Amino acid sequence: MDPNTAAGFAETADVAQEGEQGERPSFTASLLTQGKHRFFTLSMPSDILAETCVVEPRNEDPEEGFQRSLDRKRAQDIANYIDAGMGTIPTSIVLSAQPEADLKYNRPNRTLSFEKNRRAFLILDGQHRVFGFRLAQQRLRVPVVIYNGLSRTEEARLFMDINTKQRPVPNELILDIKRLAETESNSEALMRDVFDNFEKNADSPLLGLMSPSERRKGKISRVTFNNAMKAIFDSFTGASADYVYQVLSAYLLCCKSSLREQTLEELISNPTMFKALMLLFPTVAERVNDRHPNEFTVSHFDEIVAPMFQRLKRSDLANPGKSPTPLYETFRKALRSGFTIGSGTTA
Repeated sequence: MDPNTAAGFAETADVAQEGEQGERPSFTASLLTQGKHRFFTLSMPSDILAETCVVEPRNEDPEEGFQRSLDRKRAQDIANYIDAGMGTIPTSIVLSAQPEADLKYNRPNRTLSFEKNRRAFLILDGQHRVFGFRLAQQRLRVPVVIYNGLSRTEEARLFMDINTKQRPVPNELILDIKRLAETESNSEALMRDVFDNFEKNADSPLLGLMSPSERRKGKISRVTFNNAMKAIFDSFTGASADYVYQVLSAYLLCCKSSLREQTLEELISNPTMFKALMLLFPTVAERVNDRHPNEFTVSHFDEIVAPMFQRLKRSDLANPGKSPTPLYETFRKALRSGFTIGSGTTA
């Protein structure tokens, strides 16, 4: 590409003449070099971006290509976020200019112009955002990076680099900062407080075994904890975080003690073991309540939990696997096998 081509184009980013057929939008742009690649950085209106981009250059209908290739619900969520009027999407869309764009850069005026063609650009990163712009009612300025003159091989390699070398933010960290962002639901707030109690309280059976903002081996992450809690959430309707912690702490203390007797105490923080024990909790709590109404103490839980573990072999527990369901069924059968009706005789 000749960087001095199109020397007579406008200097400002607002000379776009955007709505008329056959006219070339023009925007202020900077030309940058990284390694062997050169690219332009600029911003452009979201509607022009949506009208000039394709996901798959070989698809006959660019709009149909969007709809077949992408998740419409995800794009609609982006559109709704934009139309709510409070959204901001500062991450650059990464494009590769196609021959249809006839891309030209005016170096003296630092302006980039192109043909307003529906196949002008191939999207290398940001497909769902561009589809969301297409669905949105609101128009906004969007940061864009444009490569020019790439071969299909180079486009494919850049696409792979962008989509494999960028690491998404861990779900654990997202959950950890939701309160700060003031986006927590009531249930998320409750689970957060219960998690924090298990992490910080000196009497916690899981003290030192919790990882709030990242996934770590041998620790219970916030994602694992919340997924396990969701399965038993109905058992604690209207309860405070402190009360939920008090009851679950008593239960897990008994479970940890029983695992210790089989020299498997460390498995209490295994995600599969933890989820299986939490799935079992409502059944155990119901039996405790039958014997001792509303008295969910360590000793009362131990009356149910300890005999159940005594019916299990170490080999039943040592390899929890990846799914909690089989282990939960093992616990449930051991719990049920201790139930007897009695002789039925009267005095």
